Amino acid sequence: MKNQNFTPNWLEREANQQSFRSIFKWGAKDQFKNPSHGFLNVIKKELGLSDANFQAPVNSGGTIVEDTRKTTMLLEDIQQFEKIVGQENIFFDTYSRVKYSTGKSMEDIINLRQEKIENICDIVLHPRSREDIKKIVTLCHTKKIPVHVYGGGSSVTLGLTCQKGGVTLVMATHMNKMIKFNETNQTITVEAGMMGPEYEDLLNHATEKLNAKREYTGGHFPQSFEYSSVGGWVITLGSGQSSSYYGDAYDLVISQEYITPTGSFKTHDFPATATGPKINDIMKGSEGCFGVLVSVTMKVFQYQPETARQFTFMFPSFETAINAARQISQAESGMPSILRFSDPEETDIAMKMYGLEGGILDKFMVLKNFKPESRCLLMGQTDGGMAFSKNLFKHIKKVAKSNRGFYLTGYPMRKWRKGRFSDPYMRDSLNDFGVLIDTLEASVTWDHLLELYRAVRKYIKKHPDTICMTHASHFYAQGTNLYFIFITKMQDIDEFRLFQRGIIDKIEENFGSLSHHHGVGRMMAPWMERHLGEKQMDILRAIKNHFDPHNIMNPGGLGL
Repeated sequence: MKNQNFTPNWLEREANQQSFRSIFKWGAKDQFKNPSHGFLNVIKKELGLSDANFQAPVNSGGTIVEDTRKTTMLLEDIQQFEKIVGQENIFFDTYSRVKYSTGKSMEDIINLRQEKIENICDIVLHPRSREDIKKIVTLCHTKKIPVHVYGGGSSVTLGLTCQKGGVTLVMATHMNKMIKFNETNQTITVEAGMMGPEYEDLLNHATEKLNAKREYTGGHFPQSFEYSSVGGWVITLGSGQSSSYYGDAYDLVISQEYITPTGSFKTHDFPATATGPKINDIMKGSEGCFGVLVSVTMKVFQYQPETARQFTFMFPSFETAINAARQISQAESGMPSILRFSDPEETDIAMKMYGLEGGILDKFMVLKNFKPESRCLLMGQTDGGMAFSKNLFKHIKKVAKSNRGFYLTGYPMRKWRKGRFSDPYMRDSLNDFGVLIDTLEASVTWDHLLELYRAVRKYIKKHPDTICMTHASHFYAQGTNLYFIFITKMQDIDEFRLFQRGIIDKIEENFGSLSHHHGVGRMMAPWMERHLGEKQMDILRAIKNHFDPHNIMNPGGLGL
């Protein structure tokens, strides 16, 4: 009989400096989060594992990165870069080059755990100003040296890989300041390297720090919030966990300033304009392929945490949960800031994780025909003005009730919120024991949602001993997104690539977008032309050629 309270020897010590683990570990070096006993028991059961599989780590990644990969860049070029940024802001040791050429994709992590060093830059630069960046880009254009940009390093799409070497610009070191706050227009302009927590803290304490009349919020909270930059949100078209109300990065951007190989420009900050196709829109999501984003002007919103109302409902089936979410999204009564529904597998695992399975509430729900393997959780939060939040909360309860939703109060939602930024830490803990956990997400219209869900889930579950949890977390009148989380026992990089690419194929074949909020990077690039079509890719290539005729800006990104 398995020990339900068995605790693996989780690695809860700071990674050695200069080690592979210090590069791929998620988040703060002294913080950890391991799967609960309930979650671990689910994993052992579904993956056919026992306590023996969690006795000793497979590969901790604790080996030091030896300084063996010498840069191939010419000495005269290195000296010119050093003149631009100063000796203290240029690095060409192997550890720095690996660190700033690697994101947090599963492929990145598997390679680092196996101590494989591939596709790294030749030197790392920490520019101090837009003037530094202009000089760097001009020199690289002349010398035809590839340029890559590193924000927070949280890319999960191989977006930081340097297949042709070159230079990586680290923005967060110096390019992290506020440029202007305009309370009249409710906008803020910041340098692209400002990190999420600093950005939000500045706005939340605007009366104290910005001499404002009230406090504000940026409204953008991706799961990578603590370790992603404002510029990174924009150039990957990121979406936050409150995007259903505030909008995603595309909606939040007012204007941008870029430095490109063929010149610099700043788009206007008008709230609307009819002066032809908007260059501002073209640059959003460009992933550094056209130029370097140096500053961005964003919308801000009134910070009113006291008006927030959390809610959670259980629905008898996936279909009833979908109908409720669609009706909320199309009612034209306003949108909750957070809205999420989970499929039956994710719902059942959540019940086990939080120790609710078999309890009084669980037994009551079963009596009411909310049964395991079919029931689905829906939860969320309303924000905004007091009257708006209150009325929307009432409307949501009404819609849920009409779809047989059972109200579970706001407690489960509040519990989820506490862990929303710390959950990624669990990936390291599971990877230590050879258990792979990864995600893929896609946008989909309402009429194709179930078609996409069933096809992708069927493919994933064909792989032996695999968990597939699915939820939707970003909503529109026309559709939503589906977020597939798969957990299995896998360590071979080729096996993983084959499995992952099969999932992407199924998404693309069944009316899903290649990405909803993770960007393209080099992971999705091979599908771009098939997905967008030849004519749209020709347009992107023409824009690329205009801004970057020598193809030095993030070569290979976006499939360009």
